[in-house]
Amino acid sequence: MIKIGLTGFGDHEELYGKIKPADRLSAYSAYFSIVEIDSSFYAVQPVKNYVKWVNQTPEQFKFIVKAYQGMTGHLRNKKNYYDTPEEMYRAFHTSIAPVRAAGKLAMTLFQFPPWFDCTKDNVEFLREIKERMLDVPSAIEFRNDSWYSPELRSRTLQFLEQEGWIHTVADEPQAGSGSIPIVPVATSPDITYVRLHGRNTGGWNQSSHPDWRKLRYLYRYSTEELIEWQSRLLELEQSCREIYVVFNNNSAGDATPNAQELQSLLGIDGGLAPRQLDLFT
Repeated sequence: MIKIGLTGFGDHEELYGKIKPADRLSAYSAYFSIVEIDSSFYAVQPVKNYVKWVNQTPEQFKFIVKAYQGMTGHLRNKKNYYDTPEEMYRAFHTSIAPVRAAGKLAMTLFQFPPWFDCTKDNVEFLREIKERMLDVPSAIEFRNDSWYSPELRSRTLQFLEQEGWIHTVADEPQAGSGSIPIVPVATSPDITYVRLHGRNTGGWNQSSHPDWRKLRYLYRYSTEELIEWQSRLLELEQSCREIYVVFNNNSAGDATPNAQELQSLLGIDGGLAPRQLDLFT
């Protein structure tokens, strides 16, 4: 089964019209059956937020929750709100508990920074994370191409399979060591995650630009490119029970039409909730 959605639910103006921000997740679920929560990367979210989101979505709706940046090594010299890893992971587990209890947690996503390369220490760090996550399904996304170098690719995938990591297949610009190739391989028979970031090569490494986040994800996939993904996803489906696909090319409102076009190509009726709010847009 292939499920398609977007990263975040608050910013897609093209989807909502005049719908109030407080009602956007409910409206979103009329179009897509999954969503990636990205706010959890910047701060572990209050339990009340997840309770609200769970209550705003249909029974079969699923959340992918991005791991807090302190858990993935993004902070470096920045302040971590937690004094110890134990405190940090305890807070994260408490935070997502309502989503798990409702049966709506598809997975957590550990997206690692570009400097997180394939070394022995980092492999051990991944083992430590997996232990701390207990039985929570966890996906991994690399941003350093050393994990997929010709001499290490098969070993990386084997490691993910052995350790119980869900593989994240990324589509992103090929712009040096801080980006990875498309590796459409499942490491779990149950679930694979696919994140489509766009292919804006010129904007990918412009971290010094004042609007670098917007520039990085400024891209619209063509129909031909989506047809390529249609084929990949159908092939992946042969080795994996569920495939979750999110579009992250949000900068100029391209994610929604791209996701809807891919749904159409795959014959997916994406939403779970009735679209009654359309009457008021």
